[in-house]
Parts: sequence; structure tokens; C-alpha cells
Amino acid sequence: MAAVPGGRRSGLAAGARFFCTAGRGLEPFLMREVRSRLAATQVEYISGKVFFTTCSDLNMLKKLKSAERLFLLIKKQLPFNVSSVSKGKIFNEMQRLTNDDPESWLNAISIWKNLLELDAKKVKLSQKNANPLKRKVGENDIIAKKLKTERMQEIQEKKECQLEKQIEEETLEQGNFTTKRDKSQEELQNGGAEAVDTHNQNDLTFRVSCRCSGAIAKTFTAQEVGRVIGIALMKQFGWKADLRNPNLEIFIHLSDIYSVVGIPVFRVPLASRAYIKTAGLRSTVAWAMASLAEIKAGAVVLDPMCGLGTILLEAAKEWPDVYYVGADVSDSQLLGACDNLKAAGLKDKIELLKVSVIELPLPSESVDIIISDIPFGKKFKLGKDIKHIIQEMERVLRVGGTIVLLLSEDHQRRLKGCEESSVPLNSKGSRTDKPGSTECLNPEGKAAISEPVSSSFAASNQECLDRMPPLGSLVPVECYRVSLGKTDALIYKYKKSHSPGQ
Repeated sequence: MAAVPGGRRSGLAAGARFFCTAGRGLEPFLMREVRSRLAATQVEYISGKVFFTTCSDLNMLKKLKSAERLFLLIKKQLPFNVSSVSKGKIFNEMQRLTNDDPESWLNAISIWKNLLELDAKKVKLSQKNANPLKRKVGENDIIAKKLKTERMQEIQEKKECQLEKQIEEETLEQGNFTTKRDKSQEELQNGGAEAVDTHNQNDLTFRVSCRCSGAIAKTFTAQEVGRVIGIALMKQFGWKADLRNPNLEIFIHLSDIYSVVGIPVFRVPLASRAYIKTAGLRSTVAWAMASLAEIKAGAVVLDPMCGLGTILLEAAKEWPDVYYVGADVSDSQLLGACDNLKAAGLKDKIELLKVSVIELPLPSESVDIIISDIPFGKKFKLGKDIKHIIQEMERVLRVGGTIVLLLSEDHQRRLKGCEESSVPLNSKGSRTDKPGSTECLNPEGKAAISEPVSSSFAASNQECLDRMPPLGSLVPVECYRVSLGKTDALIYKYKKSHSPGQ
């Protein structure tokens, strides 16, 4: 499947094909976001990835909040069959990813180059017009965080040096290769573009990053796949492998349900927020919760168990004209939240209070929106207190107001009033008696789950809602199951229908 409909000359005017990786359960949030923020079309998803077409430039693409990483799509096709063919035959099929359709690779490289050229021009213009500014408070901490990320990346790259040498040696044994076309390339560094003088394709350096899952991971290692694809690219285009500081990175994910190839658009993941000094809740989950809350200018938004303030930070960055209040009983958490607010330049936007969530010093029905990650795990044993916490939130929330909570399954059971868990949910919030990912691709290699997404997720949403009755005057209206890494959690959205006692 070609990455860019209409051929290489169509450029960004016709729209480029991208995909984003996302945490499990965040696909519907990302699909809504790319439509609203990027005016994206041809929006499709498979588990953990959302595909879309857009004409947006890098500046707009950087603003995606529910995505982990962003890639320019080169190919998307059905998975390799590893059960009935030899290892050598599968290697040949992998090489065909480049050999059978070099035009799709050249299309993607051309689009990638154009994106970086436009961004480089904007950066230069902005630097020319900008006046020197004094460093903001906390900027040194943010830079230190970025440098730490770069050092970790360098350590990983050193481990791969031997693989690079092997790729080069095996390629030289296969003979001399001619360059297909001459192209100018550019390198993207930490979200910005830097011109690279590579007018000849032989000057382009690259590396291959692989991820294998499912049955193919039991047959091949990521290093083996990277070596095979790397040799094929060197043979096809005359590029040179460089695992330490390449101009171009190629990302490949091979699983039981699809094979995807793309170019990472930014080296630093979108989910790594430069404005968050100390991470708490995953930023993508925090943003997703805030996006459900229907925040409007002039509203009063409360997080009564704010921790390090991640949810409030994500909300305030996106919806600034709002009065935000964060509360917590922990001095260390509040100090961390204060540091985060300073680093993000939001100290004057968010008020922090040291109070208990079950004794909020706020009048009844004085808050428009409540968003909160209810703590859980070994360190937090709320037990029956979860009911008192919800009752206090219900008290301060106005009628018609919205509350968005991140709950564990134990929280859910306690709030529902039963100790026994029912049928477990899968990563999309539906029951686990039938795999939900086996029909993601049709025989043509296209994602079968596309616009509109509402029908697919609506059924999952309804099943999730059926498991949770109203909590007093709080009526559940939406529910999503999301991954927090090792554990899963549930995002519930409630509306307050009436005053308690009525």
C-alpha cells in the first residue's frame, strides 16, 4: 500500500498518510483528536495504532496530545505467515517490502523531506524575528531531562554498533549497488529540523528499528529483521547504515495481524512533555481524561487528589481560560506539583491546597468540573473510603456538572457494591470471550475499522457502563478501559443530574 495517494508529486497538498502509536484504549481519543485538530480524513485504527491522512505541517502535528509517537507511513500490509514456510523464504518476503514497491519508499522520503524543509524555514524565520529572552524558571531542569534521554539513547546505540558493522559487511559481500535516484534529505533533531547536505542518495544514512510480537517474535529477533531490511535498503537505494547518528530512521512492526513500516517524524516521543518536570500519571491518559470533561472558558475545575498535578497541567495547557484548583494531603506530592507548575509556567493558573478529599473547604455545588485519578495499588488502600470520597466530590459539584474519574477494577467493584468481579474486560472495554483484534486487516491490507469509529466503540462503552450504576446523583455517561502499563484502569465520565436529597 502506497503511503501517499496520487503519487510523489502530489506532496502535502494532497495529504500525507501518517500513523500514531497509542496506549491501549486511547485509540478513540486519538481518532477524535486527529479529526478535530488536523482535519484528518481516512481515519482508521488497529489495536495500538491510528492511521490518518492530513495536510497539516509539523507545527500542527506536534500538538497531538493523545499519541505516543508519530510516523509517516510507508507500507501497511497483512502479516507474514511464519507457520508453514521456511525461515529463508520469510527473509525473502521481508526484502520484498523494499524491492517490490520502491516508489512508495521514494514517495515517503519526498514527503518527509518536504515536511522538514517547511519546518526548517519556519524555525529560521522565528529565530530571526525573536528577541533574546531570559531563560524561564525550570528551563535548566527541562534541558537536563532531555539530555538524560539522549544519553540513554546513546547507550542503546552503542550496543547496536556491532549489528551495524555486520550489516555493512554482509552488504559489501553482495556487490556494488547503484543509486536509484538523487534526493536531498534532512535530519530531524528533538522536534526541530536541521538541514543535511545529502544531494546524492549514497550520502543518506539510516538505521532500522524493529518490533516483533506474536508468533513472528518466536521465530525472529528484532535484530534479525533489522539486518534483513537494512541490507535490502542498502541494495535497493545505496544508503549507508549508521546506528549512532543517522539522517533517517525506519520503523518496522511485525505482528500476527499486520506489518507496518514508517518513518518516525520526531525523535522525542509526543508523549514526553517538555513542560512536565516530574512525571506522574501518563500524560496521554491525563489529557484524555481532560478532553472528556467538556472544559469551557470561565469554568471552575477541581482535582481533589491532584498528586503531582499532571491532569491539571494537561488541562491548563489546552484550556487556559479556566480557574483550576488542585488539592492533596501529601506535602511531598504538593511540592512536586508546585515544581511542575513552575517549570510549565502555570504557577499563576493553578491554585494548590493542602486538604483532605473527604473534607474539601468548598461550598456545595461550587465546582463545574472534577477530574481525578483515584489512587490505587499497594501503596494506597482506600477500601470503603472510596464511597466517602465520591460523596464529597458529589457535594461540591454543581447540578449539570461533569466528573471524570480514573478507577481501578477494585474501585469499580466497591462502588458497585459487590465483592465478586464479573466477566473481565479486554483492552477496548468489551468482554474477553472473543478476540477483538483478529479482523483488523482485510485481504487488501487495509484497516477494516475506519470512519466512523462510533459503532465499534459504542458497544464496548455500553457494556462498560452497564457494569456501573449511578452513584447517588452521579449518572455514568461514558466509560473507557485504558492501559497504564502493567495494569489497566477505567475512565468513567459522570453527569450530576440533581442535588442530593431531591
